[in-house]
This record gives sequence, structure tokens and C-alpha cells, in this order.
Amino acid sequence: MTIKIRPEIEQLEDEIIATRRDIHSHPELGFQEIRTAALIAERLVEYGIEVQTEVGKTGVVGTLRGAASGPMIALRADMDALPVQETSSVDYKSRVDGVMHACGHDGHVATLLAAAKVLAAQRKQIKGSVRFLFQPAEEGAGGARYMIEDGCLDGVTEIHGLHYWNYQSYGVIGIQAGPVLAAAGRFKIHVKGIGGHGATPQGTVDAVMVGSQLVTALQTIVSRNTDPLESTVVSVGTFNAGSNFNVIAPEAQLLGTARSYTEENRQMIKRRMAEIVNGIGQTYGANIVLDYEDGYPPTINDEDATLKARQAALEIVGDEGVIKPFLTMGGEDFSYYSRRIPGSFVFVGSLPADAEPQSIPHHCSHFDIDERALLIGASFYIQLIENELM
Repeated sequence: MTIKIRPEIEQLEDEIIATRRDIHSHPELGFQEIRTAALIAERLVEYGIEVQTEVGKTGVVGTLRGAASGPMIALRADMDALPVQETSSVDYKSRVDGVMHACGHDGHVATLLAAAKVLAAQRKQIKGSVRFLFQPAEEGAGGARYMIEDGCLDGVTEIHGLHYWNYQSYGVIGIQAGPVLAAAGRFKIHVKGIGGHGATPQGTVDAVMVGSQLVTALQTIVSRNTDPLESTVVSVGTFNAGSNFNVIAPEAQLLGTARSYTEENRQMIKRRMAEIVNGIGQTYGANIVLDYEDGYPPTINDEDATLKARQAALEIVGDEGVIKPFLTMGGEDFSYYSRRIPGSFVFVGSLPADAEPQSIPHHCSHFDIDERALLIGASFYIQLIENELM
């Protein structure tokens, strides 16, 4: 496998790694990224890039205008950390109790800052503009929506993003058109029955039994209502009911998540869930309330934008390094951008060299990445802009 790191990025290797480690040591939760945003804004000003702060609450937008007219392409990095206590022993471990960068967003910021620095030095060759989006609150709060509301996509014709991906080894970039991350919803089901003594069940409506029927029936949405070739998930994560061994529970509560790769399946799951809940409630005489909350839409890569991303990746990691991504049913609010304009989201392999596959998953307390991947990501971004705007 031949990897061609851009020479401009090779020269910045120490700076890129130092930036990532600094951010890793000082993690901030969604919409609290004050220190991170200040660091980003200071760097962008230093590079001579137009800067807007407090975009989407705590986001930062940089705009680099080339010497000649042309399209505007956006590159995006997310900034937020997770409410996880870090258990690793690295020198740059989190200094904030209960908060850590457990998903690689620190690396995303360092990568995009490096690309911004290199591209700013090449502005005379750029025919068009590059917009750098440093977004807050990807982890659940949907910071992308707030960025869009504040105009971050105004004038933008195409957007690209990347994610460091510990499900893939260093040296590869996972790319494909179409769905790459799932729509993610969450649901709460409240079962109201009639309690009573366990020895005299007649006249009761057993919330445990009704809830159990719901758990089983909800699985038929995947097994009997979904095309087997289309990925969907319905998972009940908690089931809480009852107070004693000989008391029939009057109430139960189920919490879970639903995932799908298409908008059609997302709507189908919601519809079938409501039908199942209503049917079981009528069958057993229980009052069942479903509260379904939509999460992020599916992330779907545009065909043309993905072809451009693939070409840039080929020039950095070669034919053997461009692979089909390791797909999961995770969600990403990059989907809000790619629903508005053509976009592509790629996965840069970052599993540490001495780690077994899937031994350091995202969102775990010992998460870390192979920092050599940062150079691949930054090189990819620069190659992409060079191919399109130079």
C-alpha cells in the first residue's frame, strides 16, 4: 500500500498532533465549546481567513476567498466531546472530570485547521472559495441544524466531511455513494394496566405481560416488515416494571432506539410501531402511550460529490486504500447538510497499530486513534480542494 501524504502536511505533522492533543486534554460538551472555538478562531485569523464566531451558538465559520471567481465548497469538522470518564493513561488524557473526546472530534478539528492553513497559503491558485465549518454539538443535540439556521451554507455548492474510524485500519479511506449512516430515533412506551395480588390475577391488566408482548412484537418490524437487504434496527434498551415478587405491576416503561438507512424505512418503523402499540393495547385492555422522537436523518452521500471524494482519496492512499466503509447503524448530523446540498462523508481508518480490530470502539472510555491518520485526513482535504478549485 502506497500512501502519499501531501508535503505541506508532512511539514505540519508535529503541529497537527499537538493541536489534537491539546483539544483532547481540554474537552468540552456540546454548546459549551468555548475554549475550542476560541482556539479555532485565533488560528483562522492568523491564517488570514474571514471568521464568524457564535454561529449555531458556539460554532466557528471561516471563509477563504480565492483570487478568481468560482464555486464555494464547504469542509466540516465537529468540536464536541462526550460525557465519558477517560480511563486511558496517555499524557494528553482529559483534564476534565467526566468529559472526554471519545469519538475523534479532536482529530477532526486539528485536521481541518491544518487544511485551512495550507489552503490559505495557496489562495492565489484557488478559483472560488472554501468554507470551513467548525460545528458544535454533533453528539445528540444536532448542532448542524443551528449552523444552517445561522447561514453557514449560504452560497455553498457542495460539502464534504470525514470521520476518523477505528473500525478500519490506518491507511484506508472508506467511501461509497448512497446511505452511509442511519437515521436514529428514540422511543418511550408507557404501559398503564391494573395492578393486583399475584395470587389473584383475574381482574388485573398485567403491565409486565403486556410489555413483554410489545418487546416481542416490535421485533417483527425488522423481521417481517423490512426488505432483508435493507438495514434496520429496533432495540428495546430498558424495561422497567414492578415492585415486588407477588404483585402484578400496574405500569411498565420501555425505552429504545430505532435505526434505518432510508427515510422510507424510518417512516415505516414509526407507523408500524404505533399500529403495534395500539393493537396490543386493545387486545389486553391496557392504555399504552408511545412517545417517538426523531433523531438525525440518514446520511446519504451524493453520487457526484462522492466521485470527487473518491478521486482525491485515490491520490492519497491509492487503489488498495480506497475501500467500502465499515458501516454501522450510528447516526450523524452531517445528514442535515447533505439534505440541503450535495455532500460526501468519508471514513478515514484510525485504529491504533497495536490494537485488535474493534478493541477500541468509538464512545469507549479508553478511546484513542492512530495519529498518523490525521495526516491522511488533512492531505485528503487539500487534494479534494486542489482537484476542484485549482
